[in-house]
Amino acid sequence: MVVDTPSLSAPLTGTAAGVPFLALPPAAATDVPAPLVVGLHAFEPPRSESALAGAVPMASLPAWRVYLGLPLFGHRLPEGGVAEINQRGERDYLVELFGPVVEEAAAELRRVVDELRSTFPVADVPVGLVGVGAGASAVLLALAENRLPAGAAAVINPIVDPSLLMAARERRTGTPYRWGPQAQQTRSWLDFSARAAEISGTATPMLVVNGGQDEVAPPEHGRAFHDVLTRQSADQGLQQDARHALRHIVVPDLAHAIGPEPGLEPGPLTPAGVLTDRALTEWFHLHLTTSTQVQAPADS
Repeated sequence: MVVDTPSLSAPLTGTAAGVPFLALPPAAATDVPAPLVVGLHAFEPPRSESALAGAVPMASLPAWRVYLGLPLFGHRLPEGGVAEINQRGERDYLVELFGPVVEEAAAELRRVVDELRSTFPVADVPVGLVGVGAGASAVLLALAENRLPAGAAAVINPIVDPSLLMAARERRTGTPYRWGPQAQQTRSWLDFSARAAEISGTATPMLVVNGGQDEVAPPEHGRAFHDVLTRQSADQGLQQDARHALRHIVVPDLAHAIGPEPGLEPGPLTPAGVLTDRALTEWFHLHLTTSTQVQAPADS
């Protein structure tokens, strides 16, 4: 791991398992190990680790918040740069771009977390996971395939079914998408409502946040996903409190992109962004921080 550490209270940047990150130290940092929350950004703003840290900083959370760069973004652009990314998207956005990024991001999480634990004073408790858009899909894939244990997760504007994404792209480009065999296979693999039994089987507390202005993944799809997770939890005989650790909220003025263009640097928090950040902060206070040293106040 390579880490740039200008001060213990400032953001820390570096790489872990080859993945660039920006880390924010715990609120009221002490020498006591703190929980770890790992965040994955989107294709839409926020499009970088620093932009995601600005969008959901969770500043009052007594935990390390580490935001990762997605594969094929930022310092991980392929040979040919942005032009190569655009060509892949034009050839087959789902098969050549969205699917591979989600798969690689989910696959590398365990290696990244292991390196972060060896470098930062992280408590020996399961990590928290946060994802936006494609990053949310990577979080859900990591849970569905049991890539690493998670103490809590939050997904913002998740793409629970790739057909939603491709329908939005059709509306944007005016070009129908051809659902060939490989695309159908990718859709089935990343259809997280269909994989709800695998996700709920981990008993991971899950917060689903939808933007009321999201035209790509409208709130009713997030609600339906929450409901199928709840039913699967009941069918699997999980404890009542485990079923109640599933929550869906709608932030009325939040769009699919939760930050300003171009989405590479932090922008000012909007009222909808403040509500989203507060919801995530409260969620991880309740479900991730486990010791009396890091528990949220009773009236928070």
